[in-house]
Parts: sequence; structure tokens; C-alpha cells
Amino acid sequence: MLFRIVRRGEPDLQWNQLPLRVWNALEVFLSQRTVLKTRTGSSVVHAFVAWGFTFYFLVNAADILQGFIPGFRFLGDTLAGGIYRLLTDVLTAAVLAGVAYFLARRFVLRDPALVLSQRSLVRPDAAAGIRRDSLIVGLFILFHVGFRLLGASFEVAQHAPDAWQPIASTLAAAFSGLDGGVLIILQHTAWWVALGLILFFLPYFPYSKHLHLMAAPVNYLLRPQRAALGALPRLDFEDTTREKFGVERIEDLGQKHILDAFACVMCNRCQDVCPAFVTGKELSPSALEVNKRYLVRSEMAALAGGAPSSTALLGHAISESALWACTACGACVEVCPVGDEPMFDILQMRRHEVLTSARFPDKLLGAFNGIERQGNPWQLSSPRGEWYAGLGVPTVEENPAFEVLYWVGCAASFDPRAREVARAFVKLLQSAKVNFAVLGNREKCTGDMARRAGNEYLFSEMASANISTLQNANVRKIVATCPHCLHTLGAEYPDFGGRFEVVHHTTFLNELLQAGRLKLDPALSSGTVTFHDPCYLGRHNGIYADPREALRSNQIELIELPRSGRNSFCCGAGGAQMWKEEEAGTEAINNNRFAEVQASGASTLAVGCPFCMQMLGDANRAAGNTVQVRDVAEILADGLRA
Repeated sequence: MLFRIVRRGEPDLQWNQLPLRVWNALEVFLSQRTVLKTRTGSSVVHAFVAWGFTFYFLVNAADILQGFIPGFRFLGDTLAGGIYRLLTDVLTAAVLAGVAYFLARRFVLRDPALVLSQRSLVRPDAAAGIRRDSLIVGLFILFHVGFRLLGASFEVAQHAPDAWQPIASTLAAAFSGLDGGVLIILQHTAWWVALGLILFFLPYFPYSKHLHLMAAPVNYLLRPQRAALGALPRLDFEDTTREKFGVERIEDLGQKHILDAFACVMCNRCQDVCPAFVTGKELSPSALEVNKRYLVRSEMAALAGGAPSSTALLGHAISESALWACTACGACVEVCPVGDEPMFDILQMRRHEVLTSARFPDKLLGAFNGIERQGNPWQLSSPRGEWYAGLGVPTVEENPAFEVLYWVGCAASFDPRAREVARAFVKLLQSAKVNFAVLGNREKCTGDMARRAGNEYLFSEMASANISTLQNANVRKIVATCPHCLHTLGAEYPDFGGRFEVVHHTTFLNELLQAGRLKLDPALSSGTVTFHDPCYLGRHNGIYADPREALRSNQIELIELPRSGRNSFCCGAGGAQMWKEEEAGTEAINNNRFAEVQASGASTLAVGCPFCMQMLGDANRAAGNTVQVRDVAEILADGLRA
């Protein structure tokens, strides 16, 4: 039934390179490395429970054989048999202790990290079902594994203590005075209870959170391979059979994202790192996945039979405010231990709201119109080349033999603060004698904000126009000062036929420094610097070292923020938030991030994104300009030798 429901979705599960995929899925499952990324203490406990319960597949199979084949003992009295009994004994204790800890954590300590917030939309059946499900699953494991341990103890009590089973032997001492016949009856009773509980639990298994034992490895096994974490799939607007675009109901999701609901372990790690949730908005990525699961549960037979879902996701799995609160930062995708991707559900639902229902925040309309009419979301008609007047910056027409194209981007073309960054970067390029050019007025918005906001049609129009311009200019290599342009040009334009080498300016500057083409004077650098990892530079495209190495090249003292690298916290501009009002919450996202910067004690905040510059610059001004907010290019340009 589950297989038929997953097949209802858009086919996005990938079966290519299957041996490599199987290896990767096994490595993730057996190493538990995705679980161990956060919550170290409870994650270590979970790892032992997972390892132990996985080992119990072998234990249960061996026990069944031992119960029905007279005289059979798995691996006998060999060394291998002793190691098997030792592993069983130790892992049994680990599973019992671990599950008892998790039950106490949820039902006695009532850990807030395991609770879905009341401000988020949570289906009534999900709110009640999570606790009930956790209790049923926990008690099943305790009784199943516990009776198996008792059975082993009763068996040891009939003979001498077994050095390979120290825990069972210790328990056996309590039963050593019982009659041999009684011990045999108790051993057989424990065997039947332990294995009988599996049969009792099996019908509930597809409905329980325990299903993640099967669904999570498959989720990793068949997940789409993308050029970057947040690269979205292309919509085919030429498909005349489509009645709607984007995702409205559960069956409109990709097969992988239906499977996500069954892989989810309801651990809430995603909401721990979600900038919208952390700052008091309605969005909880965890609640979205849980609601999807219970929505499917409520209509499982109908969905498996091919009937349409009776309810839309919007309003039943996620609220409208939560839908538009997402910054598309990718933190939920990065942190999920089972490979769920709630960010993609949200962005696909936005596509439906914009393209099919024409419902979206009012202020986005201005940005859409600006991109469509003026080629930029600022809605400005002034020439893109104003910022470089008098700097000797050549266009592709003036320097057709250029080696590198500087993709300026809308921010550096029209925002006064971002223009300063562009001028600093040009100063560095000229100092290193780089043969570069710009498109000038031929450059248009990449369409990034339109795509994150759900306006895929506008994005595809901008992508086609820009790719044609780039190809006509014979562009080979592009350097961008905006991570959103980097991501769109490098990771998403290939789906539209635009394949170019695209690098971020911090990567390019670091290469110039390593090659000795830029000469800096350490005497010109002062103070301490902390670097804010932009979401679309770091998490989405995996660039962490280059900006740091570039800064350290001038002997700058770097201080790392607590939330840095893959765990960096969003500035609040992504996901088209820059172009709309922030959804209601307890705190602005940029203020939350800037408070962390202030606490670091750094005198300068280095950024590598014009939107981070604006958001964190605004927070800095609101805090009284306590630090300098500067781009990496500006800091390096200050250090150029005369």
C-alpha cells in the first residue's frame, strides 16, 4: 500500500548508479553520521539503539531457527558463536537502556525539543498520535528485547554462567534456584512472547514512526542527485496535459517527498535550526512532515487506490503564513538525519500558489514586475553601468577577448552599498591584472528571487534570455559577487542549456592570492574579524574555506561564530524575503543573527553576499553601529600594497 501511495507522486526517485547509492545508504545508516551531527548525547544513545535493533534482525532469525530445529545453536560454541552471543548481550542492554531513556525523555522529562509548537499548524490526529505512537513503539521494543534477554537468562540458569553473556549470566543468578523444568517453561514462554510481539506489532508497523527503519535508508538510496543542495527541478510549460503547476495536494509532490513523510523520525531537529521557527514564526518544517504523514494515514486506502486527496496541503499541512516565512536557507535539509527535504515542499507549493492560484504576498508583485519590465527587482530603469563610471571597466563589446566575465548582479548594479563592494572587487581585479569584462546593460536579473517565490515562468524567461546573452558573448568563465547569482548561474541554468564555469568572488580572490597575483600588506589590517556564511555560498554550494583563507592571507585574526559553516544561521533575506514583509514572529531573523555577531566580540563582520550585507547592516544600524559590516573584497582591497 505504501509503495502504491509513493508511486502516485511525480517520478523523481533516481535509480542510476545503484551500487554506489546502495553503498552510500548503508554507510549513512551504519555510521549514523547524519544523526550524530547534532544533539551529541541523545544521538549517541540513538546510534546504539539503531545498531542494536538492526542486529536484532539476525538475532530474531537465529532464535526462530533455534526454536524449531532441535539441537540447533547459531554458530555453536565456536569463537564466532561466542562473539555473536557477546554482541547480542551487550547490544540488548544498550537497546533497553536507550529506549528507556527516550521514553523518560518524552514522557517524564517532557523535553521541549520533542514537542511541536502550538503556534505551528498541527493536525489534531497528529498531535495526539505522536505521543501514542512513541509509547507503543517504545513499549514494543522494551518488551520484545526484554523478554529475549529473560529467555537468554533462563537458558544460562540451566547451565553454567556464560562468559560471553555477562549480562544474561548476571540475571541468571537470580533464577539459579529454580527447578530445571520450570526454567525450561520460562525460557519457552519468553521465546514465544519475544517473537510473538513481532507478529502482534507487524500490522501497526506501516502506521508507526518505526517505519523510518525501512523508509530512511530508501530515502537516502534513491534521493535525487543535484548540482547544489537547493537546485530546483524545471517545470515543463510546453506540457499541454498539465492542468496545474506546482504542488497543491499530497499526490502532486515528488515521490521522494511523499516518502519523506514516512522517513521522518519526528525528532524536530529541522525546527531547531529553522530561522523562521527560531524567531517565532508559524513555520515548523517538522510539523509539515508530520502533518503530511498523518494526512496520508487518514486517507491511505483511497490514495493507494488512485483517488485524489480530499484536502489541500495548504491549510492542512502548513499555514499560509508559514508557507511564506521560509527563507529557503536549506538548514532543514542539511540537518535532517534521514534526508527529508521540507524546503522543497514549500517552494513547490509556492509555485502552485503563484502560477495556478495567483495568490502571493502583495509586495512580491512589484519585484515580479520589475524583473519582467526593467530586468531587476528594484524596478529601476537607470543604466546598470552607472556604478563603474570612470573606473575603466570594459564591457564585452569593448573587450571581446576577455577571459573572465564579472557578473555584477542586480544588487551591485542598483544598491548603493553593494556598489561599493563591486568597486572594491574591480580594484582587486585590476591590481591582479585580470582580463575581465562585464555585460553592462545587457545583463538582467538571473531570476533567483522569482524562482524561490514560486514564479517559475518568470524565472524560465530570465534564464533563457541570460543564457542567450552569455552564449552570444562567448563566455567561458563567470565570477559573481552574489551567492544567489552563483547558485542560479552555476547550478540551475544547466537545466536550461546554459553550462558555464561559475565561481564566487571569494574563491576567485583566494586563487589570485595563492598564485601571488595579489599583494597585500598585513600592516594595513587591524582588529578581529568574524565571517558570516551566506546560505547560498555555504550550505547550498559547499564553499566554506575560500573566504576564510582569503582573509587569513593578510594575517587577519578570524573569530568563528557558534553557528558557522554548515550550521550557519540565515540573515533573513533568502527565499524572496528581501522583497516582502517578514512574517509575524517574536524577533526579526537578522536581529537574531546579529546578536550572535555582537557576542563574538569581533570588530568587523565579513560577508560575501549583498543581501547579507543589507540585512546585517540594517541590524547593525539598529544596534547603534557596534561593528563594521564589510564584504571580503572590501577588506582585502584595503590591504592592497601601494
